[in-house]
Amino acid sequence: MEKVAFITGGTRGIGKQIAITLAKCRYDIAINYRNENEELENTKKEIEANNVKCLAVKGDVSNFEDCEKNVEEIISKYGKIDVLVNNAGITRDTLLMRMKKEDFEDVINTNLVGTFNVTKNVISYMLKAHYGRIINISSVVGIAGNAGQTNYSASKAGIIGFTKSLAKEVASRNILVNVVAPGFIETSMTNVLKDEIKEEIAKSIPLKRMGTTQDVANVVKFLASEDSSYITGQVINVDGGMLM
Repeated sequence: MEKVAFITGGTRGIGKQIAITLAKCRYDIAINYRNENEELENTKKEIEANNVKCLAVKGDVSNFEDCEKNVEEIISKYGKIDVLVNNAGITRDTLLMRMKKEDFEDVINTNLVGTFNVTKNVISYMLKAHYGRIINISSVVGIAGNAGQTNYSASKAGIIGFTKSLAKEVASRNILVNVVAPGFIETSMTNVLKDEIKEEIAKSIPLKRMGTTQDVANVVKFLASEDSSYITGQVINVDGGMLM
């Protein structure tokens, strides 16, 4: 029986690459999305090209009821969720003195509360199965901070604390909970940066390049596999040595 992986925010960027990478490893996939678009259909086709199933469920991770419905739909189709990747996230970057209350709340509600909402609805099924892999996507700014990202940094730091606490709660049931913390990764968000800014960023990284979505997906693939069976409560930076 194929394992089932649920990736939030799985229609583009890092989430999409994680979904495709796990599909290549023979996982049946579930992804969630907020709005139907061409990218969603393309992602589904790319996943299904690996001869696995793909279920797309509509919902906002910041809404608990949406998450409840999403998980019920996935369980109804697949009967289980073996791997959960909490990847959905947003940014609202600005200096604190200019930051609106909504800018702070929106980021916390999607990134941190969203991680709680999805995990809360999945965890009971993993506990019953005595098996699970939960991989939460944080960020190096959740460790080191970054000017203009107090909201984003707080949300990503919160994910790390959430992960370590949950890892202790569920370890006895063979459920592993870990964090992947990407650094500067080439995505649609970073593609809008000017070339000279990208070059400056690369200079600050020991490996002298920005990371790729595949670099992140490879670590998620490892943490989802049996090769990681003695690893829990850990934060793995995928940052080219930036925080070394």
